Amino acid sequence: MTRDFRWLLVGQTTSQFGAQVSGVAIPLLAVLGLGATPFELGMVSASSTIGFALIGLPAGAWVDRCRRRPILVASDLVRAGLLVSISVAAAFGVLSLLQLMVVSLLAGFARVFFDVGYQSYLPAVVGKDRLLAGNAALETIRASGQVAGPGAGGWLVSAIGAANVVLIQAVSFVLSAVSLLAIRSEEHVVRRESRGLWPEIREGLAYVARHRTIRAIAVTSAVNNFAFAVASAVNLVFLVRTLRLTSTWVGIVLAVGSVAAMLGAAATPRLARWFGPERIIWVSLVFAGVLGLLTPFAQPGGLTVLAVIGLAAGEFGQLIYAITSVTLRQRVVPQELLGRVNATMRFLLMGLFPVGALLGGVLGTAFGARTTLLIAGGLIAISWLPVYAAISRACGNTNPGGAALSEVPSEEGRES
Repeated sequence: MTRDFRWLLVGQTTSQFGAQVSGVAIPLLAVLGLGATPFELGMVSASSTIGFALIGLPAGAWVDRCRRRPILVASDLVRAGLLVSISVAAAFGVLSLLQLMVVSLLAGFARVFFDVGYQSYLPAVVGKDRLLAGNAALETIRASGQVAGPGAGGWLVSAIGAANVVLIQAVSFVLSAVSLLAIRSEEHVVRRESRGLWPEIREGLAYVARHRTIRAIAVTSAVNNFAFAVASAVNLVFLVRTLRLTSTWVGIVLAVGSVAAMLGAAATPRLARWFGPERIIWVSLVFAGVLGLLTPFAQPGGLTVLAVIGLAAGEFGQLIYAITSVTLRQRVVPQELLGRVNATMRFLLMGLFPVGALLGGVLGTAFGARTTLLIAGGLIAISWLPVYAAISRACGNTNPGGAALSEVPSEEGRES
């Protein structure tokens, strides 16, 4: 592990933990401190994610025009300042739901630039030969934050108040910015003549559309994210009303899933060596899809364990897929296009999420939570087919996944 990557891990450890802590604090601040209705709480939540749909594609073009580290630092500092404004307003008794929505919206815009730039910046820090280990380490940290962060957030809200907990995340963003500034790896930027924003956006879209493997990953990822959104609309209803679990047991079941995700992230480098760096991409989805189908067959009592196994296997396999597919994208896509390709992928995935959640609610109302989960699980169970077909064709049908796709030229992708 290099010095620069250690700094990157330090920053992301604090930032991810702070994000998970405040993920509990801001909704509680809206509900307990400001008396938000469910609709108003939904507006606050939507404000934080709509940025990917509004500026996701232009952000990719802007990120590709310059060095990524200053963008990441600025994104961290902007988010820190916005969160501090919440604590200051709360201290003076002038905090409003409108401010929470505006802060969530602007912080969401900053997150768009950070997420797009971060995936594009990592190769400059670790090198393309260590991308898989780097992504796995970062995802392990993120999953660890999901395990510890919400519980710590709830306790801290009780101990020091929600507004002060939000301040903790602001500090974590500052620490992340400082850690990024400590990195000394030189980032090479391919200078190009600006042809206007839309032609540059179109170039990123065309690359995804024309590159067989990247296109297949986009389709598979979109189907997965859509199915996850469908399931997320009814998961809690299924656990509480169908399986009749108490809130404590619901928390335990979800925590098991988070632990499985953390184990999946940590195991990814070894599994990639066993199965091959490309084969593991679709194998992980087969695992998640097959075992994930156990969840809708769970029953109250002892058979609740089927839901625990299904949800845990889904988290385990999905995170391995996320790490390995992102790593392949970082290896294959030319550096001068990586920001736009990453932005295109994020735009597709985040844009489908609200549609899937809405459909999940409609299906859950019409057919019940169990049937809705079965439909979502079925989509995941077949989602690996496009990426399997593309990787098999690129690497040779007799040995799918056996060769590094980064070494397989893709003329159709280079022409975009």
